[in-house]
Amino acid sequence: MRPFFYGWGVMKREFGQRGEGYAADYLKAKGYIVVEVNWRCSKGELDIIAREKETLVFVEVRSRHSATTESAFESITPRKREKLIRTAHLYLEAHGLSDQVWRIDAVAVALPAKGKAIIDHVENALDW
Repeated sequence: MRPFFYGWGVMKREFGQRGEGYAADYLKAKGYIVVEVNWRCSKGELDIIAREKETLVFVEVRSRHSATTESAFESITPRKREKLIRTAHLYLEAHGLSDQVWRIDAVAVALPAKGKAIIDHVENALDW
């Protein structure tokens, strides 16, 4: 019996969640403390919110079926960067963290047809 097909949107969401899981595990292994995942508000979503020492880190995760992480990083457009900044400010406001030191990182996850996931991390990704 074949599994029921829920549609491409469900498959895409599950793929994204898989990439976010890889990213969260990667960050934890680097000493980050994951505070929250998939925080949503009316203006957008933050994939991972973590702490690295005293800094609150908003992490945008991009996953691709690929042998490299290049296309994942390229998918973070100037418009997406602006949306990330707005959403980060809304998170800070909603949690009473206006004086908090923060930054936005990007984690790209490439899932090749064969082999292990490839994970690349850019800290303070808005400065690229």
